[in-house]
Amino acid sequence: MKKFFLLFLGLTFLVFSCSDDDPVIDPGNGNGSNNVTLNDPVNDFIWRGLNSWYNWQEDSANLADSKDDNQNDYYTFLNGYNDYRDLMYNLCYRHISVVGAANAVDRYSWFIDDYEEQNNAFQGIRTRFGFTANAVEIEGGFVVVSILLVEQGSPAEMAGLKRGDIVNAINGTVMNTGNFSSVYGQLGDETATLSTVTEEDGVLTPVEDITMTKAVVAANPVHYFKIFNDIGGKKVGYLLYNQFSDSYNDELNAVFADFKAAGIDELVLDLRFNSGGSGLATTYLGSMIYAQAGTGIMYETKFNSKHSQYNSEDRFQDVLQIQNTQLEVIGEEPVNRLNTLNRLYVLTTGSTASASELVINGLLPYMNSIKLIGTTTSGKNVGSLTLYDTPEIRDYLGEEYANPSHKYAMQPICIQVFNKDGQSDYINGFEPDIEIDDSLNWNEVLPFGDRNETLLKAALDDIEGISSKRELTKFQLNSKKLDVRSPEDDQEVLNFDHLIYPRN
Repeated sequence: MKKFFLLFLGLTFLVFSCSDDDPVIDPGNGNGSNNVTLNDPVNDFIWRGLNSWYNWQEDSANLADSKDDNQNDYYTFLNGYNDYRDLMYNLCYRHISVVGAANAVDRYSWFIDDYEEQNNAFQGIRTRFGFTANAVEIEGGFVVVSILLVEQGSPAEMAGLKRGDIVNAINGTVMNTGNFSSVYGQLGDETATLSTVTEEDGVLTPVEDITMTKAVVAANPVHYFKIFNDIGGKKVGYLLYNQFSDSYNDELNAVFADFKAAGIDELVLDLRFNSGGSGLATTYLGSMIYAQAGTGIMYETKFNSKHSQYNSEDRFQDVLQIQNTQLEVIGEEPVNRLNTLNRLYVLTTGSTASASELVINGLLPYMNSIKLIGTTTSGKNVGSLTLYDTPEIRDYLGEEYANPSHKYAMQPICIQVFNKDGQSDYINGFEPDIEIDDSLNWNEVLPFGDRNETLLKAALDDIEGISSKRELTKFQLNSKKLDVRSPEDDQEVLNFDHLIYPRN
């Protein structure tokens, strides 16, 4: 059976036994002295996992193979850490949490507190309200939150929140630059009330209070699609796809069945919210977009020198495996591959990352043109593995072999990805062909699929041969974008992108 790399969904990988029930071996130091014992076996798991699989193992001095030669010194080193994250991130090579964004090499590795919750998150199953927002400072020092995406079936949708809503208060407190962090931080609670307003001539008018309670949401990443029948005499397919998740590959395939039946001439792929996912889903999507690629190489994965035997080529596919949320294969069907496209439009933001960028990079050698619209993508040309604490050094030991005494795991960067021409030079992201920063467009957010929605309009105008120009209102021009991340979202989930080998 073919082994598929997937840039997103819990991997069955090794690492090393750290059971609290196991006796701690009195290490010795080669001089007959046995005076240091290991305080926490999980620290040993962290070091050995990174020493074996980490992409930059050779660049990290504390991951040198000689580090554990003297076990007294090695255990003393590990005993100096009481926090698992501190140990892991200090072992990583110039990790963003240690050196800051400007000097970071590793921006993506993370530590996992509960691999069961994490594996659910990889499938889009998480406890949350279910919306994505953009925060903007407006005149007078006030802050408004513009709702950009509401997940289907989420508490936010059930409560009536929708894309384009403007929120100026949370739990009754109007947001301003002085209180924004603390007020927005209340979204970390189980229940929250969002106060929506309308804007006209710079005046905000209250509309309603929307109260919602968090729940487990299994988000369908195939969020929206539409076929425009006459854009400059062409049929154009539009797809908003938010996560590369294998349990929805058949639904993705169904959309392309409609595109294929309609005979679309152009495709606008909206990846503005898509921060990554499954490498297998990536391959399927690439296969659906461009049938002329045949079964050629879409991307190559390369491990560090210790595991180069796992370097592989992932090829375009003609047959799709249908998987459930436990990643069990429950059937297969032909991939609906389009043979009507010569170019591809992709809508992008800084959240367009990893597997999303892999689609772009993988198709570049094949298609006549890939035109990006929006802002520069994230620049993630690497992938990670889920490393579990398992009883012995063996490949592909998964969650079922994990140490029963804890649920800790790691998600370190372990591979770099290349297209068929060996290109992997997008660490600074892919720059857009048509640059449109929509972050200040807080009071004119239109529904997905609306002909005049800013990024979609730019793509459709370009297809028609029209030069698209966005004009901001004076209220938007006087606004300032704020950094915002909902406390309900884990940054580690937003940056997820990992591999899995289905076992034979």
